[in-house]
Amino acid sequence: MSARADSDAVSGTPAGLPGPNPWSRYGWIIQSVWLVFLIFPVVAVFTLPLPGWQVALGLVAILGFGAAYSLGIRHLNRLEKACRPTYGAGVLWLLAQLAFASASFPFIGVNTTSYLPFIVAFAMFGLPLIWAVTVAAATFVGSVVAAVSFDADQGGWIVAFIVLSIGVMTGGIRLMSERSARYTVLERELGLAAERERVARDVHDVLGHSLTVVTVKAELAERLMDLDPERARSELKDIQELSRQALAEIRETVGGLRAARLGVELAAARTALSGAGIRAGVPEDGDEVDPRHRTVLAWVLREAVTNVVRHSDANTCRVVLGPNLLRVSDDGRGVDGNPPGNGLRGVRERVERAGGQLRIGPGQDGRGTVLEVTL
Repeated sequence: MSARADSDAVSGTPAGLPGPNPWSRYGWIIQSVWLVFLIFPVVAVFTLPLPGWQVALGLVAILGFGAAYSLGIRHLNRLEKACRPTYGAGVLWLLAQLAFASASFPFIGVNTTSYLPFIVAFAMFGLPLIWAVTVAAATFVGSVVAAVSFDADQGGWIVAFIVLSIGVMTGGIRLMSERSARYTVLERELGLAAERERVARDVHDVLGHSLTVVTVKAELAERLMDLDPERARSELKDIQELSRQALAEIRETVGGLRAARLGVELAAARTALSGAGIRAGVPEDGDEVDPRHRTVLAWVLREAVTNVVRHSDANTCRVVLGPNLLRVSDDGRGVDGNPPGNGLRGVRERVERAGGQLRIGPGQDGRGTVLEVTL
């Protein structure tokens, strides 16, 4: 085994795959690049008339502030990746920065305002939003007071402008990040809800059709028990087969693996209608249907035939297919103004998502029901 393979085995990274994302690991370095602006307090330490020991202490305070800023960012990033609370740690690291900034004041005086942009930026991402805004506002007010009271030239106003700009920019980034996170969560929840509806709709379609056929055949078998035992036995075997098929379809549907097939649904429609004593006019195959529409029309056919068997009291049912058309008509009692059930609502959703139209109404002579889908 090579040295690299040994290293992969120890680190847990499969051979041939890249290791941990270096940008994720060392992103805190990029976030700390702004510490280059600490050059201003450093310059102040060396240019002010200070004894050597004060210069040394001033440099220690400046380096301590930089370390607290960088290590604080790194710590907060680790907590966020681990999905742990960050605000408590943010407060502690911010207090550490304020302590080092205060320690610098005896040596560099008003130049301590050079720390304020860093404090605003850290607070905006390390504290709760209301606290962060409060710190940013207080820091801006402090920079303005310092500019008016201690810094007569333009340097103090420049610092105040930088503090205001950083507060606005980081606040905007904070708000957009939180809105983006909420949108992502909402989008995920809506996706889960849509998937639940899809599974519920598919389970309804599968069970509604299969149980209807099983019920019809069971009633037929009961009537034939004494009149034709062999035919009754055959119907019971069909019931067993249908039950197994329905169970397999439910498993596949819940797993998201099942798609209705038009040819299978046409054969099932003939079986269901004849079993219910309804004369069926059903095409032998669905080859003339556009392949892009066969799955949708298969689901519609299944629900339509189930409703005919359950509710229509019809004597005949006819199915017509075209390249972009499905029409199911019967001579039963009609819709009678009844609201559509869950099955028809699910069918309408499928058709509309496919860019088609679903129409349900009485037949040409006012009798029966016609369900028509055009895509």
